[in-house]
Amino acid sequence: MEFTWTRHHILALSDWISQEYDTVLQTASSFREVLSRRTKKVPALQGQVVTNLFFEPSTRTRSSFELAAKRLSADILNFSPGSSSLTKGETILDTAKTYLAMGTDIMVIRHQQAGVPNAIAQEMDRLNTGVSVFNAGDGQHEHPSQGLLDLFTITALLDPENPRLELLKDKKIAIVGDILHSRVARSNIWSLTAAGAEVHLAGPPTLVPKLFGEMGNSSYTGKLVLHWEIEPALQDADFVMTLRLQKNA
Repeated sequence: MEFTWTRHHILALSDWISQEYDTVLQTASSFREVLSRRTKKVPALQGQVVTNLFFEPSTRTRSSFELAAKRLSADILNFSPGSSSLTKGETILDTAKTYLAMGTDIMVIRHQQAGVPNAIAQEMDRLNTGVSVFNAGDGQHEHPSQGLLDLFTITALLDPENPRLELLKDKKIAIVGDILHSRVARSNIWSLTAAGAEVHLAGPPTLVPKLFGEMGNSSYTGKLVLHWEIEPALQDADFVMTLRLQKNA
């Protein structure tokens, strides 16, 4: 049965189904051909306005979203909090509505507090704007775009021509490092367990608290295992993902 995409916002991976993951993986795979061309552009978002609302510093994520929007032929607006009216007391929702008035069709949100992208998405829906919201990382919640990129990287390595979720079934994947403060790890846990992988989290107790053992979805076939020593996590692992220590103010 052909799958129809119905998701309007991408805020988290915790409620995704396998068909959604496979749709993203197949679309990303088909786009790789575009990147091999002399002119690396397609008109998919021509006439659309993408606004990058990054309320916290970012190098890789912001540049990646801006480059992707350009390659899809979108017009781009970039927001910098230090030079914005936030310094004069303007609220986050006021800022989002300002860019809405400028004709924004897609908002990419990054914020140091969990829930901000969701709040903006709810407001856009309440106003019946039709605007789509992408979560580019919020607090210690999720980073779904990075989770999807990691998923594509691994599945494309296993089958470059046809990356798909089922390739990770029963694969052992270790995630080691500062898991407590990592929104990327949270997104990866959801996507990898949805694929049926055996996910092993490793780090000292201060960075891998027991609460992570409760993550996951009962409908997923994957396993989630916690380690406070690195050796068991690495033993016979098919893939290892390393996380840096987060500097928190």
